[in-house]
Amino acid sequence: MCGIAGQVTADRRPVEARVIAAMGASLRHRGPDDQGLFVQGHVGLAHRRLSVLDVSPAGRQPMSNEAGTIQIVFNGEIYNYEELRRGLRSKPTFRSRTDTEVLLHLYEEQGLGCFSLLRGMFAVAIWDGPNQRLVLARDRLGKKPLFYAVDHLGLRFASELKALLVEGAVPAVDPVAIHHYLTFQYIPTPRTIFQGIRNLPPGHVLV
Repeated sequence: MCGIAGQVTADRRPVEARVIAAMGASLRHRGPDDQGLFVQGHVGLAHRRLSVLDVSPAGRQPMSNEAGTIQIVFNGEIYNYEELRRGLRSKPTFRSRTDTEVLLHLYEEQGLGCFSLLRGMFAVAIWDGPNQRLVLARDRLGKKPLFYAVDHLGLRFASELKALLVEGAVPAVDPVAIHHYLTFQYIPTPRTIFQGIRNLPPGHVLV
């Protein structure tokens, strides 16, 4: 279990590193082995790491491609990553033995089509610098959580709701979500208990 979080501002104003760090710190229980930040201009990513495949520093996240133009934060496991690694046409030079780095290069080659090739459980965020877009994706069964909010601050995402609340402002409770909870004993996706915060549905990609 790892934790991911981040923000892309709406008006391209610089993100605050302290906010990104606080988002990551709120997820420390999800990843006790390491922490990492990427803050550049209007983009910030945070990662809390639970080392599984490659416990060396080479597996640290956020992870970037060789050109430094694409960054990724990943939570989960890709079961067929070795097969996908062998099938990469570009034959990149790998710095780690992680499934995260395989997905990073697969995205470089396949773009948004890469997610349909994955077998596993995952929640991932990719900052695509050349295309100036943030990509969020979740596995087909929704085993790994991923929440997001779009407002005047831009787009924020995280593995847990509380990471989206680190600046202290608590959104209003969603009355429809309360009705659903009292009726069904759970809140159906994509709603959450808070207005303006959504749960990315399983098997979906948000750009």
